[in-house]
Amino acid sequence: MSKDIRIKKGLDIKLVGEAEKTTTSVSRSSVYAVKPEDFHGIIPKLIAKEGAVVKAGGALFHSKSDERILFASPVSGKVVEVIRGARRKVLAMKIAADSEQVYEDFGTKNADAMSAEEVKNYLFTAGCWPFIKQRPYDVVANPNQAPKAIFISGYASAPLAADLEYTLAGKEAELQAAITAVTKLTEGKVHVSVGANSNSPLSKLKGVEIHKVSGPHPSGNVSTQIAQIDPINKGEVVWVVTPQDLVVIGELFLTGKFNLERTIALTGSKFNKPQYVTAIAGAAISDLTNNNLNNDNTRIINGNVLSGKQVKEEGFLSYSDNQITAIPEGDDYEFFGWNKPIFNKISTSRALTFSWLNPKKKYDLNTNTNGEHRAFVVTGSYENVFPLDIYPMQLLKAFMYKDLDEMEALGGYEIAPEDFALTEFICVSKQPHQNIIREGLDLMREELG
Repeated sequence: MSKDIRIKKGLDIKLVGEAEKTTTSVSRSSVYAVKPEDFHGIIPKLIAKEGAVVKAGGALFHSKSDERILFASPVSGKVVEVIRGARRKVLAMKIAADSEQVYEDFGTKNADAMSAEEVKNYLFTAGCWPFIKQRPYDVVANPNQAPKAIFISGYASAPLAADLEYTLAGKEAELQAAITAVTKLTEGKVHVSVGANSNSPLSKLKGVEIHKVSGPHPSGNVSTQIAQIDPINKGEVVWVVTPQDLVVIGELFLTGKFNLERTIALTGSKFNKPQYVTAIAGAAISDLTNNNLNNDNTRIINGNVLSGKQVKEEGFLSYSDNQITAIPEGDDYEFFGWNKPIFNKISTSRALTFSWLNPKKKYDLNTNTNGEHRAFVVTGSYENVFPLDIYPMQLLKAFMYKDLDEMEALGGYEIAPEDFALTEFICVSKQPHQNIIREGLDLMREELG
């Protein structure tokens, strides 16, 4: 059964540097890193100490709040360094990879013949539970709360996002095995969203409800789809899984191996040849971008330009992203840039800007905010790019002055930081919307549970 979702509010940011649909194998990294900050809200307790030898899929640390939630090594090798920050907070664990990978054998499983508890324990043991995130709060799912539904967004609408139809090609068996498993975890439905004209492998899955999505970004954000299909009310929980993580879960059930190899999109105008590469999560960025990156005044981002995280070339691929973006660093200033016609930038306003005249034009934008941080200006522009049935300005202000009653009443349970990436992009006040939302959600989780 298919149900259409049509989004009208939003903004497509068309940039140069879309990845060509060719996949290149890059040299394996000698050192990989796993960063606990990739799993927001988790306090890690180390299992593998410095000097420990681990297999791919072997546990590195577990969550302090629940020992069952394990975080696995993406490769086999030796833990060569545990990087700590203030108050001995674990920032990263580095593993020197073996030349020949050795995998933990968790045994093949038939999810059809398993109970919900057996599926859950299998995911715990193999380190796959962190792939399941929950709303509210956008954190690793609490296994003690049953979700009313599970959502999978197979429609990527973010700027230069990886083409899921291309990256998931040939993974039908893994996807179906994963879906069979996750359907055991809820008494509700599993909702899968694909593009309206997509031929994605996700659209052929059995045991799910398929939704065809169309419209500008953020139509691909899972929060937008949840709001259209089955909105979250106070006291309710839904779980979210990304398609690339489904492949890992499916391969685990079919082979018994925890394999974090992904197809990564190298996108942005600073890549000499934007393309796809195969890499294991945690790989060194420098190995993925080798001889392909114009590193002259460049910003490298783990993820997309709206909600990704800045990283250095000596940094590491995050645990869950399937995209690296490289765009020009915006450290230059335009003389009277606010008081002259603008032809080379995107704007939702028609005042001295002309991007609306050519909606299909692709731009080479840099990271310049084109203005300084200032007090909130009420313009009414956020609502034009914000498709949720929420007042974005009022919610942001409630999150800023930490009024928990207002945060609840205005829709704080329904959102994630990425939902405010577009409002941050068009904000004339240059406010850090995503940071405001993240801090507010953390407060809600701490105070309201």
